[in-house]
Amino acid sequence: MSSTELPSVPATTALPKVAPVRVADGERLRSVGLPGITLSVRARPPAREGLPPALYVHGLGGSSQNWSALMQQLEGVVDGEAVDLPGFGDSPPPDDGDYSVTGHARAAIRFLDAAGRGPVHLFGNSLGGSVATRVAALRPDLVRTLTLVSPALPEIRVQRTAVPTAMLALPGVAGLFSRFTKEWSAEERVRGVMALCYGDPGRVTPEGFRNAVEEMERRLQLPYFWDALTRSARGVVNAYTLGGQHGLWRQAERVLAPTLLVYGGRDQLVGFRMAQRAARAFRDSRLLTLPEAGHVAMMEYPETVARAFCELLDDAGELADGFPFGKPASAAGAASPDGGGPVVDDGEAAAESAGS
Repeated sequence: MSSTELPSVPATTALPKVAPVRVADGERLRSVGLPGITLSVRARPPAREGLPPALYVHGLGGSSQNWSALMQQLEGVVDGEAVDLPGFGDSPPPDDGDYSVTGHARAAIRFLDAAGRGPVHLFGNSLGGSVATRVAALRPDLVRTLTLVSPALPEIRVQRTAVPTAMLALPGVAGLFSRFTKEWSAEERVRGVMALCYGDPGRVTPEGFRNAVEEMERRLQLPYFWDALTRSARGVVNAYTLGGQHGLWRQAERVLAPTLLVYGGRDQLVGFRMAQRAARAFRDSRLLTLPEAGHVAMMEYPETVARAFCELLDDAGELADGFPFGKPASAAGAASPDGGGPVVDDGEAAAESAGS
């Protein structure tokens, strides 16, 4: 076991009674029992039969709800499901207490193998981006395309704004933070999270804020909330230290699937400068940069991300019924970053730009 991992602990067998997880109109939530894990899966029935399957994987501290807006945008393009990783959302902790990136990737692979839905269009945000990268590298047969929103890939110089989150991986820090913030209301916590994750928290609607507060109140009642968060944060740190064939950058180079990379210019957790390195690492990639977005572009700009994804499918010959958002962004002409608009570029052009 790596020195950066916590020892395994048994899963919580008796879960407390908490408020039910919110399910938006048009969504369904179900529980899937698999060896060693039970996963909560959020689905949005496709607009019609025969659409290709998609799987969405959330980031650290998030849940399948993070994908609701994008799932709605793409309901006429893919048959989408979003998974709550073990210990998050409505999924209980894994039996073996493994919250490493590999452990989460194994959970996603088990789900896809059991469902028999692969290959899927695989989406990942932050921690979910590193999980999706590992899945795509290890099981290319399960992945049709890969879309990564601010993926947590190793950075040598971590942004100062990301340091507090990374410190959750240190022994005892989560406990200290929990005690220090025990008087904080759910509203205060949500405002802090949104200030960290959104490029402009003002884009959150009053209803969206109320829903987030309700979900925060529910999570704080879970006895394993801090444990799952801490161990998953430690899993990310551990993945950053791995080298050789197990290193995430090496695995990114092994991904065969056409890849869409989405980075926000105001991201306080994943460095915007990493966009160019990612564009060089993934062999068949295109890059969407959103200068005004933060860490969760699929929540802030779901239509823009959906449009870029559809363009990826169109170029890969996977879009059967024509482009659903009108003229593709690249054909229409992308706006300058200085103007705050999105820029779509293929990986080769991005690599040339980085080298100039």
